Amino acid sequence: MNKFYGRIPNLFVNNSFLSTLSLNGNQLEGKLPRSLVNCSYLEILDVGNNNLNDTFPHWLGVLPSLKVLILRSNRFRGAISNSVPAFYFPQLKIIDVAQNDFMGLLPSNYFKILKGMRDVAPTDKVKLEYIDKWVPCVGDAGCRQLENDYKDSVKVVMKGLLVDLTRILTIFTTIDFSSNQLHGPIPEELGELNSLILLNLSHNSLNGQIPLSLGKLAELESLDLSSNKLEGRIPEQLTKLTFLSILNLSHNELVGHIPEGKQFNTFSNDSYIGNSELCGFPLTKKCEEPRPPSPQFDEEEDSTAVFEWKFAVAGYGCGLVLGLSLGYIAFTTGKPWCKQVRLISYFRADLATVAS
Repeated sequence: MNKFYGRIPNLFVNNSFLSTLSLNGNQLEGKLPRSLVNCSYLEILDVGNNNLNDTFPHWLGVLPSLKVLILRSNRFRGAISNSVPAFYFPQLKIIDVAQNDFMGLLPSNYFKILKGMRDVAPTDKVKLEYIDKWVPCVGDAGCRQLENDYKDSVKVVMKGLLVDLTRILTIFTTIDFSSNQLHGPIPEELGELNSLILLNLSHNSLNGQIPLSLGKLAELESLDLSSNKLEGRIPEQLTKLTFLSILNLSHNELVGHIPEGKQFNTFSNDSYIGNSELCGFPLTKKCEEPRPPSPQFDEEEDSTAVFEWKFAVAGYGCGLVLGLSLGYIAFTTGKPWCKQVRLISYFRADLATVAS
């Protein structure tokens, strides 16, 4: 928040103990200095709100401690490469590249490798800590606690408003790719980031349907997919997101019933405006077609149940036909009933085994 201008010097030395670099809100231009890869202790890199003109810095993925990457409101451009090693960005928890000129498809392979956003313990079972509360030990100086004399902060967008996080909890995870030129479908891989709290993909040209896998983001509190070209129905699976307090699906091409229940009963009209074919609460437009039944099982469980039910029906049907046939034979031939009953029992046992 100064008036610094020019380029960021490319002078970051090997074995640097720098843990936070915040240059947000200046007039810096040019490219990110490649010597930043020497800062192996770097946890927070915030260069938002400048005039930097570069491609996506995939080379930062080798930094083992990087947790926060903010490139918001610059002139970063081009596609975000989908070809990345499996060990890139091992601890990244906050990535904000909004309001740039990125184009192409969303990088599904990047979402696969973000281990810092998956399988984190639930908030009620984890010790709350802050990012960058200490600096590494150097010689005999010891580890200096920073909690009282320095506090890292970042800005994130929630419900269209820029919000200051004066302290960054290690459990806070967010992805913001809004206001770029991205197109294509939303990757199913996003649903694997089950510790994600904020997801903003608004103001792009994303198309296709909303992935059912987003219903697995159990910790999600804010979801903004507005101002895209998304189509189809709103997945009923999203009603499983019991922490969801902010939802914006406005200005898309969504159709059909709006899901009901749990958090969906708390969202207002603003969450859905600009989708002329949506109907149901809280909109005034009523639905003419019957409401589809809510899913009771996972897809795998449901398909297994259908498979078993078909075999059971087939088994009982065959048993009925065989029973009537054998009864008719017994009646016309006059053979002892005990033999026929024993034969029918064998058939029923075999059919029951097949059905089970």
